[in-house]
Amino acid sequence: MTQPRLGFIGIGLMGGPMTRRLLQAGFAVTVWNRTVQKCDPLREAGATVANSVAELVANADVVMLCLANTAVVEEVVFGDGGVAAHGRSGQHLIDLSSSDPAATRLFAERLAEACGMRWVDAPVSGGVAGAEAGSLAIMCGGAEADITAVRPLLAPLSARVTHMGSVGAGQVTKVCNQMIVGCQAAVIAEMVALAEASGVDASRLTEALAGGFADSKPFQILTPRMAAREFDNPAWHLRTLLKDLDMAVAQSQRAGSGTPMTGLAAQLMRTHVGHGHAEHDPATLVESYRRTEG
Repeated sequence: MTQPRLGFIGIGLMGGPMTRRLLQAGFAVTVWNRTVQKCDPLREAGATVANSVAELVANADVVMLCLANTAVVEEVVFGDGGVAAHGRSGQHLIDLSSSDPAATRLFAERLAEACGMRWVDAPVSGGVAGAEAGSLAIMCGGAEADITAVRPLLAPLSARVTHMGSVGAGQVTKVCNQMIVGCQAAVIAEMVALAEASGVDASRLTEALAGGFADSKPFQILTPRMAAREFDNPAWHLRTLLKDLDMAVAQSQRAGSGTPMTGLAAQLMRTHVGHGHAEHDPATLVESYRRTEG
């Protein structure tokens, strides 16, 4: 059976390595990005670089998105010259972005009405390292037949693909994931600062707590960076985590479910972002608690 032609939109921290994985798996991939220079390394790796979204959609059976937020997804899909204007029945759109669940459901309906394309929300967890290794956890929302159709395309990217329900369910699951990550990031910052203020070598915390109930991926990643004050070359950005926590609070309001811890973590991060840390590593949260020398 001929492999489907893939179009990938959004060549950022995650989109770049995911596209490389797809190329290495033997898929023909056409890419498009608003900043076209980000596509140059992928061109060298074998991807075709489209001059427009229209050109990408025309040369793809499946369109994959990995974009910054819900507003950008809407713009790329429904804006002038977007995916919806050029899509056709029989194509799938896979949104790997972390987008608002309610908006995702509306987007799926609009896209089907506009051109007949089928929507699968497939947000990912695992960060840049997971994207590079093909070990992402992917949580999907969509019709059973659509998930079955796209599973082989997600295999090179993931250690696990879980069908969580109808369109939007994948995004709700990602929101749940980010609630845990965000609240952990906030308390890890407090914990590192407390250890330091109490005379404990914070660089030894990951060794001391490894395998215990406090151990986790965020703990393993953030604690050493906080302790060493190593904030350069962030694998993710504080603005992205804050965006996800805000979506969690919005979803809780729609569902009538309380999220006091998530709301507090979001407000702490919003304050830190307001001090100029939007593009910085979430590990910089620890600086909010450190005592000023002198």
